[in-house]
Amino acid sequence: MKYPKSLQDLIDGFQKYPGIGPKTAERLAFFTVMKMNAEEVKKFSLSLNEVVEKIKPCKSCGNLTDAEICNICLDETRDNILMVVEGTKELMVLEKTNQYNGKYFVLNGVISPLNGIGPDELDFDKLIKKIDEEKIREIIIATNATVEGEMTALYIKNIVKNKDINIYRIGYGLPAGADIEYADEITLIKALEGKRIM
Repeated sequence: MKYPKSLQDLIDGFQKYPGIGPKTAERLAFFTVMKMNAEEVKKFSLSLNEVVEKIKPCKSCGNLTDAEICNICLDETRDNILMVVEGTKELMVLEKTNQYNGKYFVLNGVISPLNGIGPDELDFDKLIKKIDEEKIREIIIATNATVEGEMTALYIKNIVKNKDINIYRIGYGLPAGADIEYADEITLIKALEGKRIM
């Protein structure tokens, strides 16, 4: 026996999330139908629509925002240093430490030849433009301690080496192969304190 089409469509929709298999998707769909009231479902549906319509990358740094320029870029009290991160999740985790008051640049990925991602797929031209226009004098590269993260860090070092700029690699109190988004705040504070010149 097949599920009604609308229920099957909901199950299929949940399976698009990473880590959600058929059984979990089924449980989520049944929970939505059986346990959530109509108002909660409508509110959830509306929030999904709003995210798709309103959330986009900041034109200056690539952070996710619902405006043209994110609130971090608009904050004039920020130091004129730039931290380069892989994604918005890493940016948010680093922000929570309250140990860094500079600006960010979000790559939205890393160089990964095995996955078909080369330098052309990432917006390094935009990074250079930001460095030049905002007269950045210090960069902290905070990519993950993976092969791809290290390759990306070395590429960034290479493209800015002729500029009058100090280049640091985030100090890793993080174990090799770990992702920044899963690190606790103490580890991240130690990593920020241990930044080093590349």
